[in-house]
Amino acid sequence: MAVQHPLELANTGSCDDDGHPLRTGTLWSCVAHIITAVIGSGVLSLAWSTAQLGWIGGPVCLLSFAIVTYISSFLLSDCYRSPDPITGTRNKSYMNAVEVNLNSRKKTWFCGFLLYFSMFGTGIAYVITTATSMRAIQRSNCYHKEGHEASCQYGTGLYMMLFGLVQIVVSQIPDFHNMKWLSVVAAIMSFAYSFIGLGLGIAKSIENGRIQGSLAGVPTSNVADKLWLVFQALGDIAFAYPYSIILLEIQDTLKSPPPENQTMKKASMIAIFVTTFFYLCCGCFGYAAFGNDTPGNLLTGFGFYEPYWLIDFANACIVLHLVGGYQVYSQPVFAVAERWSRKKYPNSGFVNNFYSIKIPLLPRFQVNPFRLCFRTVYVVSTTAIAMIFPYFNQVLGVLGALNFWPLAIYFPVEMYFVQKKIGAWTKKWIVLRTFSLVCFLVTVVGVIGSVEGLISAKLS
Repeated sequence: MAVQHPLELANTGSCDDDGHPLRTGTLWSCVAHIITAVIGSGVLSLAWSTAQLGWIGGPVCLLSFAIVTYISSFLLSDCYRSPDPITGTRNKSYMNAVEVNLNSRKKTWFCGFLLYFSMFGTGIAYVITTATSMRAIQRSNCYHKEGHEASCQYGTGLYMMLFGLVQIVVSQIPDFHNMKWLSVVAAIMSFAYSFIGLGLGIAKSIENGRIQGSLAGVPTSNVADKLWLVFQALGDIAFAYPYSIILLEIQDTLKSPPPENQTMKKASMIAIFVTTFFYLCCGCFGYAAFGNDTPGNLLTGFGFYEPYWLIDFANACIVLHLVGGYQVYSQPVFAVAERWSRKKYPNSGFVNNFYSIKIPLLPRFQVNPFRLCFRTVYVVSTTAIAMIFPYFNQVLGVLGALNFWPLAIYFPVEMYFVQKKIGAWTKKWIVLRTFSLVCFLVTVVGVIGSVEGLISAKLS
């Protein structure tokens, strides 16, 4: 068993001029990363969100969030290099870009807190979604054998622990540069279950012989209850779209030329177009199929019972996708923790040494003690919190709303002002400030509605 320092490891492979692994990412690997990040558990809640907003509000909100997400990605992709978006110095992470462009310690720390809280929260949401899908497979088989009226009640705790064990192993993938294959598999899985959800929604609508739902959405006994549900629906949609928190990490995998910001803008346009098509189809056909009875999770809420094997396959695809999706949102957290520890403890063998291990029937791989311990604790903590708050729609709503304005809108807009030297009260400044204010209001109502829903679910 040999011990190597990470600098020695870097010198054994191909590196860029800045000493980091050679960037080999292309337009299509970038699209795969984005789709893996975007089409996650959020797509499964969109039929429920459309049901709360109705036939006008639902599609309009889905399209509006798509436009906002593209604008956000357009602004942020130019911040990968500073001061010039093509020839400037690389900013390898979102927090690094904020630090360099805004030059404010308070804003950098605030950004870092929100950024890594959001990534951690997304990991929790993915644990909940995966366990719900695994339980749905068990329930689907139960309903098929014992009839649709059977109780078929099962817990999710065991499935959460199983997913956690898998992630402890998968989290030992060193970084983004080594997980292109995982993103490709995850993107294929996301297409598979999105197509299945869409197909089942269309089939159910045809079977009903009419389009269900109304312009106002699901009716409630009073206006306050309706507002809570509408606010929570906005939070769920906000969770489904933005990928700003990992955009720069994805962009850091791209080779150049062409300039990385140009490739990222093209990839964002392709990925957002594809995801919006699926989101509209899944949200609208799900609502058309079930109307006021639309389940919170389209594939696990048992609006569909048959064909049971197709329901099982769709949920298996969700599980496989979220194995990769969890890593897309966790790798940036791992990277910042490991960079900080190496800087803080440059002479520590526990932090810096890599041990070469050979297991029979498997290729030789490198193990670092700090990486093994930190990543294991991280996975265990997301799993434990998911077991305490296993509420799908409410958790997505809280995370989506908290993440939406500050990380997808505020910081990209502020950095864009600095990059392009846009003066106050110019036309572009007024437009972007108004855009930011509107998105801030969406975040406020989304947080309020989702927190109220989470509290109500926990108390009930």
